[in-house]
Order: sequence, then structure tokens, then C-alpha cells
Amino acid sequence: MRSPIAMRPVVITGMGAASPIGIGVAAFREGLLAARSGTRAVTAFDASDLPCRVAGNVIEPLEPLLSGIVEPKLVRNLSRTTRLALIAGAEALRSARWPIKEPGDATGSATLGVWTGTGGAGVGWAEEQYEIYFRDGWRRTSPWGIVAGLPGMLSSDLSSAFGATGPSHVLSTGCTSSSDAIAYAALGVAMGWCDAALAGGAEAPLTRGIFSNFCRMQAMGTSFNDRPEAASRPFDRDRDGFILGEGSWFVVLETAEAAARRGAAPLARLAGTFSTCDAHHRIRNHPSGAETARAVRSALADAGVDPGRIGYVNLHGSATSLNDRTESLALTSVFGERTPAIPMSALKSQVGHPQGASGAAGLVATLLAMSGGFVPATINRDHPDPDCALDVVPMEPRAHRFDAAVVNAISFGSKNTALVVTTPDFERE
Repeated sequence: MRSPIAMRPVVITGMGAASPIGIGVAAFREGLLAARSGTRAVTAFDASDLPCRVAGNVIEPLEPLLSGIVEPKLVRNLSRTTRLALIAGAEALRSARWPIKEPGDATGSATLGVWTGTGGAGVGWAEEQYEIYFRDGWRRTSPWGIVAGLPGMLSSDLSSAFGATGPSHVLSTGCTSSSDAIAYAALGVAMGWCDAALAGGAEAPLTRGIFSNFCRMQAMGTSFNDRPEAASRPFDRDRDGFILGEGSWFVVLETAEAAARRGAAPLARLAGTFSTCDAHHRIRNHPSGAETARAVRSALADAGVDPGRIGYVNLHGSATSLNDRTESLALTSVFGERTPAIPMSALKSQVGHPQGASGAAGLVATLLAMSGGFVPATINRDHPDPDCALDVVPMEPRAHRFDAAVVNAISFGSKNTALVVTTPDFERE
């Protein structure tokens, strides 16, 4: 059975970004076209004793960018994840020409909902508060020490800032979190729960506690500490793990008729979605890629888009050995002999792995590529892995026009979510 978004078209009318290669959609797009690396030596804490000392971090100061979004006195009690989400969310709403209330204004709009995906939410904030507690005592902790760290507070803070009194939900499904949030937001809009939705993801996991535990898991790359910009290497023969990243990406979703009533020009259509679970392992997907393939194949069926019409795939591309090969097997299963003819790219080569924000990052990159007629590069792919038989565009962007694409996401817990996005005027089967 096809989902409600197949019956009632849902379009994207705005987008926002706060990324390691630039804050704001314009800067993010420029970073994509320049094939710029946003992975750098870790500076947020002393990582000298850790096996991985590289991360994709947002280097611009965030506080000035929050002016006009939240009252200054509130900023110090917001987690970094929430700050990134507010910046990208505000840009998405402004680009959609959706009215944003002034800080302190108590009015709201029942027509706007918020769906946010995150893996860790305010875990970094909670870690900081515990450090203060054990070092200086409970009286020195923030009175919002618990509240600001709760995952559910991420969407609540966005709803309060933007006057959105529609549904306010957080999905935390690992690396598929923001893809799932966007999918559920689209379903909510199509079902009439709200006229529009702010949907996406945010992640800020660059604290010593989180970072060192990923090191303990032996999931992160360790071979390029002396060349941080070359550390994230999806689909490269010499990859040895992902590089942790942070950032936030959001889109505004509304029905095509609602957008038309507002006079908002659609950027694209969110045409289909589907999720599966391998039910296999806490951190590894099944090596067959069968359920990853089923998620993509089912999303295409939901969208009414024949696999032969897909012109681009934004890969999950985490740069772990098993994940990249499994994703390659899955996509080959879906697209068959045509697989080598479809340009694909892995954004994590530029921004690192932003965990729960990955799918939203891939969607915004895909929207920019679709409108701009290019495929982003997968940098650092010096020696293509022969076991990954995909056209992963290496080193520099490629000029390419396409009107239908897949955004793929794969998660801890062996979860899979695929989004299908098309141009607004794309003719379905």
C-alpha cells in the first residue's frame, strides 16, 4: 500500500544548513562546489591521547547567529545541538517565506509542526553538566541541566522559538533519525495534521566523553590524524572508519496545494519513503544488504518512480569497510545493470559523519545538486575500492542534470530509510 504522500503531493519549499563546510545554504552549496573538506583536528577538547583526533566541526561562532531567533538570556541554557538546529531551522523557514515570531512573542501558529531527528540530542550538554557537578558541586550546575539534555526538548525548543503549535516530535533512530523525521513530517502534512512542517536533524557529539567512547568502539578512522582533511574516505580502499561530525540541516514541507495558496515556489517534491530493519546486530547491518535494498526499492514504489528514472543517489557512505560494501551490494540489487551509470556521492567525505543528522544533510545536498545541475564530489577517494562497484564521483563535482534521486540512510541497530525526491514537475509512472 502506498503512503499518503503518494496520494497527496508534499513539496519542499525551504531549506537551511549549519555545516562544517559553511553555515547557511549558500555557504554549504559553495563548499560542495569547491569540494572543500570540513574535517579538522579536534580543538573542542584535548584529544592527544585518543586514537582518532579528527572531526567535522562547525567553526563559526553560533551565538551571534541566534540573535533574532531566541532571547539572549536563554542561549546559555541551550545545548549546542539545539543551537545548531535553531540556526538551520530559522533559515529553512525564512527561505520558505514562513512567518517567524519575534523572540518573546507568545503568539503561535497551529498550522506549523516540527519533526526533528537526532541520535544524541543533548547528551553533550548533559556530559558538561555532570562534569560541573563532580568538580564543583550541584549548586554550580544549570537549573536546566536535565531538561536541556532530554531528546524531546529539541523539538520543543524549536516549536517555542518559531511559534509552532502543531505536532512537535523527536525521532532518535541512530543515523536514520533525520530521514525518519522527514518521512514522518511528510506523512503528517499529507494527513492534514498541520499545513506545513519544519523537519530535519541536528547533532553535536564532539565532546570528550562521546568521542572517546566511539574510539573505544573502534569505529572511527585513525590513519590520517596528521592530515585531517583527508581522514574521511568513503568507498576508498584505504578507509578505516568514519570521522565523527556535527551540524544541522532542515527543510520545510507542505502540501502542493498549501504552497500554491501561499504563493510559495516548490524546490522539489518529497515523492516517497520507506524504512526497514535487518533485525541483525546493534551496530552492523546484515552483509547481504537485503533490507537496505528493500527500503530503497519500496521507497521507489511508494513514489511511483521506476528505478530506471533515478539520476542520482546520495549515499550513506559512512567510510566503514562493511557499511560501504553492504550499501554497494544493496544498490546494485535495486538498479541492476544500470547501477554503474548512476552518479552517486558520499557527503560524509566532506563533513564527517553527523550521526542522526545524516539523512537531512544528504537531502539538502541533493536539493542543491538537483537545482544546480551537478553531482557533489566524494573527496579523498584516491583509490576506489574494487568491491564497491558504484559510480561514486571522485574528487571534484560533476556537471549532471537529473530530476529524480534517492537519499539513502543506514543506522546503528541495522535500520534503513530511503527518501525519494523529484523535481516538482516530475511525471510519475
